[in-house]
This record gives sequence, structure tokens and C-alpha cells, in this order.
Amino acid sequence: MVNWTALIVFLVLFLFVAIMGFWAARWRSGDLSLLSEWGLAGRSFGTVITWFLLGGDLYTAYTFIAVPALVYAKGALGFFAVPYTIVVYPFVFLVMPRLWAVAKKHNYITPSDFVKGRFGSRGLALAIAITGILATMPYIALQLVGIQYVLAAMGITGSGLMNDLPLIIAFVILAAYTYTSGLRAPALTAVVKDILIYLTIIVALIVIPARLGGFGAIFQAASQQLPGHTPPGSLILSPSLFAAYGTLAFGSALALFLYPHALTGVFSSNGPKTIKRNAALLPIYSLLLGFIALLGYMALAAHVNVASPNAAVPALFLKMFPSWFAGVAFAAIAIGALVPASIMSIAAANLFSRNIWREYVNPNMTDKQESKTAKVTSLVVKLGALAFIIFIPATFSIQLQLLGGIWILQTLPSIVIGLYTRWMHRTGLLIGWFVGMVFGTFMAATTGFSSSVFAVGGVAGYAGIWALLANLVVVVVLTWVLRASRVPEGNDATAPTDYALVEETSAAM
Repeated sequence: MVNWTALIVFLVLFLFVAIMGFWAARWRSGDLSLLSEWGLAGRSFGTVITWFLLGGDLYTAYTFIAVPALVYAKGALGFFAVPYTIVVYPFVFLVMPRLWAVAKKHNYITPSDFVKGRFGSRGLALAIAITGILATMPYIALQLVGIQYVLAAMGITGSGLMNDLPLIIAFVILAAYTYTSGLRAPALTAVVKDILIYLTIIVALIVIPARLGGFGAIFQAASQQLPGHTPPGSLILSPSLFAAYGTLAFGSALALFLYPHALTGVFSSNGPKTIKRNAALLPIYSLLLGFIALLGYMALAAHVNVASPNAAVPALFLKMFPSWFAGVAFAAIAIGALVPASIMSIAAANLFSRNIWREYVNPNMTDKQESKTAKVTSLVVKLGALAFIIFIPATFSIQLQLLGGIWILQTLPSIVIGLYTRWMHRTGLLIGWFVGMVFGTFMAATTGFSSSVFAVGGVAGYAGIWALLANLVVVVVLTWVLRASRVPEGNDATAPTDYALVEETSAAM
């Protein structure tokens, strides 16, 4: 049965955001026929807009759904997302201003641009581009999963085309305003998204505990119910999971800003100071994430019974809020899907247009042709993500997303370590990347792609970390061998002065 009150509120807010997305083409207007303007908004975003953009980029609808779902199903293990989003920002503070500086100097649009310039290797740059696109596609698809659960909670269900039609309409609108407005659209709509999410969480923290007898009662109910789950969960993390928890948090922190959409947000800022300010301010979202995770315990205490843990938060909102406010909350989740999905598709399109199409298919293309190719690619990427959801079970997208984190971590030696040293040999980096990708995929495959935790030497840890260690060992050994054999290392197009931090010239917004 359709909840019309919630649905009407949802549609009004969704329509408002869609209009903002189209209007964004006029906001801070630039020549959108250029990739640097369409895909990076002219590198013009100051502290406030970058904060909203990165927040909207990293804290997605699936985060809003999946983190409390993991807490609902397994308890304390689900809180790994909180420390990893705390650990990541010192990393951003130290590393990303340096990457921005060299990217600005050489007009690098993507991380593959930097890798090609730094190591003089088209093959290594192609590997980085392919990895970024592979890791991004299922991530976009999972944003659709978040929207699906929201629509189902409001009673929008059916069979065949009628079941998928609302989702298709939502992403046609997303595709249209991303095509016309580029990165400016998600930057502007991220402001609305974050306001709605903060409003929803603040109200939830006040209303739901008051109705359930306080946080003491919530934790007590969770501690009683979690051991009865299959597999059993726990309110307190068991010692056997310490290594898995720690490596998962640390590995996820290292991986987060290697994703193309996160780097696109960094490249679009107007300077290193803006990046550093955001590294100091973005932990506010980590506090929000901790509150979001608590929704899983609240759903247990409220005796929410759902077929899938991913439906726990929508069901909780319907049970605890009046219909009109549930509509606001559902709009926050859905818009929280559109913003990152838009940035992800732009990032993937930038990689394809600049580092695959221009590099290997049409090297003589003009800047306007490059931008046009990226715009078309962004549509194809969204269509592919939509096809994932319509034709392939959602669990497959989740499994691929687990691989995404393992895969993207294998680009760390080329991108991050490469910012500080040219010692590594380009061939060693390429072979190390390949070993890490194969080993990481193998570990995930042995779990049936149901987990990213794998035991090596009797220690259960994040497969991405194990694969990265194998990657680094290969890089170091082969670099010694290749250097001793005097194998050509390629030319470095960058200079030490290119990494110097410069002052912003744009306004602080």
C-alpha cells in the first residue's frame, strides 16, 4: 500500500533538487565544453562548497542504508566505518595538497594523468584508469540500491517494468542534469542533501530514543537480540575480530581517497589551503556517521523485522516518524544517492575520455571533443549502473563493491608513494599492481565474494591490505632488479618545484 503523504513530500523535495541540478549550469558559469570546466568546475570551489561536495561524495545513500544495516545484523563490527573515516583525514591533510599542486601545474584532470607524467608509462596510467572505472561502476549501482529500499518502504512496488520505472525516471533526471551542468550540479545539490540528512539524524536522535526508553534501553535490547542472529552478532567486538576490524578500518581509510570520485572532489577545489581546511572540518561527518550507525541498534530495540537488514532504516523511520517526516528522511536518502552517483559518473567519464579514448583511440581530438566524449560516457556509465540493478541481483553489485575497495587500494604505490619518490620502477609498479589485483580477487573469491576479510598465516585481516603488501614487495624487488639491469625507467614530466603548495586565488566559498 502506497504511503501517499510520505511519497508527496519525497517527490516535492526530489523535484526541487532536480531543478537545482539543471540551474547549476548557470552557477559560476564557465565554458562547459572544456573538460576542466565540466568535469572539475574550473578548480574553483572554496572551503564551504568543497566541504559539502566531499561530504556528499563520500557519505552516500548506501552508507545511510548499509552501515546501520551491518550494525543491525552484526553489532559492533559495523562501527569499523567510524574509525576509518577519522583516520583518513590526516592522510588527506598530508597527501592531497601535494597532489593538487602538481595537478594544477600540469593541468592533470585524473590520477592517471599524474601517473603517466610522473613515471612516463602509458601502460601504468591505463591500469590506473581501468581500476578506477571498475571500482566505481558497482559503487554507482549501490546508490540505486539505496533508492530502491526507500521506494519500497513507501509502497512503490510492482513487477517487471512498473517495479523499475520510478528508478529509471530518477536516473534519467540525474543523467540529464549531470550532462548539462557537470560537477557544478552535485556540488550545489550536495548542500540540500546534507541539510536534509543532518536534520533527519538530529530528529532521530531526539525522537527515537525518547520513544524507546533512552539509549540504555536501546543498548540492552541490542545486546539481547544480537547473539540470536545467524551468524551471531555482539554489542562488544570479540577479540577474535580485532585484527579484521583494525585492518579493515585502516585499509578502507587508505582506499577512500584513491577512488576517482574522491580525487575529483580534491581536484575541483581552489587550492591546498582549501583541502587542508576540509581535512580539519570533514570529521564532523564522522560524528554524523557514528549517529547513523546507532540507527541499527535503534531498529533492534524497536523490534523492526525485515527480510533484509538493508531495509531496517526505512522501516524504522516509518515506524517512529509521522508519514510527512518519513518522506523528508526518504528524500534525504534518495538525494544522498543522486549526489555521489553524479560525481562518480563524472569521475569515471573523465578517466575514460582523457586516459583511454584520447590516449588510445583519438589522440588528436580537440578539447571540446574530449569534453563531449566525457559527457556521453557519463550517460553510458549511469546506464550500465542501472542495468546492474535491473538485470543483475543486487547482491552481485555488493560483491563487486567489496572488490572495488581491494582493487583501488592497489593504485596507492603509483599515486601516493609516487608523490614523494621516483625511486620505484614503472615496470615494477605495473607488475606489482597486477599481482595485487589478482591476489586480492583470489582472496575475495575464496569467500564466495561475501567478505573482504581473509586469513593469512592464521591472522584474519582485510584482503586489500594483504594484497597491497604483496604489491609492495613485488614493486621493491623488481625495482632493484630492473635498475640493476638498466631497464629504461621513462621520463618524469614533473619537477620538485611542481609539488610546492601555492596560495588560492579564488574566493573562500
